[in-house]
Amino acid sequence: MDSQLLPQLQPPSPYPDAPMTRHSIERDSLDEIERYKWIESERYGYDQGETAIRRWVKHHWRGYLRARWLEHLEGNRFWIELDRGDFGLLRRYFCDKELLHRVVDRLKSGQENLDVLCWAESNHIPTEPVVHILVALDINARRLLHRFECG
Repeated sequence: MDSQLLPQLQPPSPYPDAPMTRHSIERDSLDEIERYKWIESERYGYDQGETAIRRWVKHHWRGYLRARWLEHLEGNRFWIELDRGDFGLLRRYFCDKELLHRVVDRLKSGQENLDVLCWAESNHIPTEPVVHILVALDINARRLLHRFECG
């Protein structure tokens, strides 16, 4: 392989001197599912199999994916299935770190855009910078379906 191509294959790092490890959502989610399946099987006293897998996807996939996506946007962990240009986006483009963290915390807890805007309004926080953050994050465009999830 041409050595000039190697730097292009690595994820961009907001910290150029720090080594970056690549992670896979697919591989990591399978580990989470297996743990959940084991716990559920122990709880019911027999192998829950695909039933537990479908239950995990139904109840936990979206929250799991959102947490991984936010790690990627914050530049904390590079997930190969996500847009490499989004890696570290939050650290690169937003000056008001306090507001950014408050919005991201709400998204991490499962709130949607409208919930965040209502929170800003009720706390007398100017909505323009909040909308700017939400537009940049574009959470609705970055959803991935799990193979067991109906489209």
